[in-house]
Amino acid sequence: MNRRNFLRNGMLATAAFTIIPRSVMGGKNFLAPSDKINMGIIGCGAQGRWTLAPEFAKRANLIAASDCESRQLEAMKKIIDDTTVKAFGKAYQGYKAYADYKELLDRKDIDAVIICTPDHWHAVMTIEACRAGKDVYVEKPMAHSIAEGRAMADAVAKYNRVLQVGNMQRSWKNFRQACELVRNGYIGQIKEVKVSVGNHAIPYDLKEQPVPPTLNWERWIGPAPMNPYNEELAPPMEARTFPNWRNYKEYGGGMICDWGAHMYDIAQWALGMDDSGPVEFTPPDTKELRPLTMRYANGTIMTHEPGFRKSDGNLCRFIGEDGVIDISRGIFDTIPGKIKEEAFTDKDVRLYNSEDHYNDFLNAIKTRKQPISTVEIGHRTASLCHIINLCYEFDRKLTWNPAKEEFFLDAEANRRRANPIRKPYSIEV
Repeated sequence: MNRRNFLRNGMLATAAFTIIPRSVMGGKNFLAPSDKINMGIIGCGAQGRWTLAPEFAKRANLIAASDCESRQLEAMKKIIDDTTVKAFGKAYQGYKAYADYKELLDRKDIDAVIICTPDHWHAVMTIEACRAGKDVYVEKPMAHSIAEGRAMADAVAKYNRVLQVGNMQRSWKNFRQACELVRNGYIGQIKEVKVSVGNHAIPYDLKEQPVPPTLNWERWIGPAPMNPYNEELAPPMEARTFPNWRNYKEYGGGMICDWGAHMYDIAQWALGMDDSGPVEFTPPDTKELRPLTMRYANGTIMTHEPGFRKSDGNLCRFIGEDGVIDISRGIFDTIPGKIKEEAFTDKDVRLYNSEDHYNDFLNAIKTRKQPISTVEIGHRTASLCHIINLCYEFDRKLTWNPAKEEFFLDAEANRRRANPIRKPYSIEV
């Protein structure tokens, strides 16, 4: 063999050696930092098509989608193709669509799934995805009941998966800064937190309408109680609107769970209560009189008080001995005003810094480190919201043990930690 052939054959052998399946290099969880992650998306409704698919398709290989509405499923392909072409110059050629999400989960080449279905599907799909070896990005609120959230956390632990909850405000600089100011005492000891989000969920009461021929209603309902179809739950694509299933307790948790999953999440983060929650929940004196009041074990008071700052929508107000902070997606106000100009010191607590919620999840898949909004964080935030809903429904004080995750001497409330799950679906881990 001459020198030229020797070098050529040596380089080919080296190239062949370096192209090794990730499973050989590091087991089923190994993913090289240079690898582009293969993902599937379950749920092609408004949030999936308008936000999550475009965001992930420009960061990863979004190679599959599933939905029970055939027109939405078909529309998703064009969105993914267009985003992929814009980001990488060409569309992915192996994309497939599935009416049954279980077929998507069966694919061995998919590393992670995005679950952006109505709330009542989150737990079942997350647990099945974990069992199938997939990491999970799941929309907020993470779970549709306290028991479902605990089951999801158990599944993530049992199957050694990474889960990121879609509480993306944690990845926004202004929210992180506000929480760091609170956490480090820049407005003094916190006396009260006011949270302005909308109302609690109500029982389903809509009139029956014909089921569209493109919608599999049985599959849309899945593990939740069967009710007749109404377009408020699953509007036609032409409406170009978010659906209102979230207003009904069988499928969502009202605005308390929808926006509360964002704003109470920030409140918990600022207070250092990501692994806990309030211990008392007291309803208003009457149905019209606000607020509903919560108390943490350390004495801090938090309220559900919609509209306390008029026309500013969903917002958190932290009231301390030395100042006030108002924080929302469009507001960052402090009293005194100079507080938000304060420079943090080396002695201050600094919170997890995620500049990009979606990349944070993808990086966690590669490193196997915890993302900014973990399954336990998502569970605690969702649990708080569910207890607020129960407090309104029962119209009585509820005493909660965050460590044991149970109510004190309240059999009815303890039963309602879980929702009925229709067979053959299950949240068993």
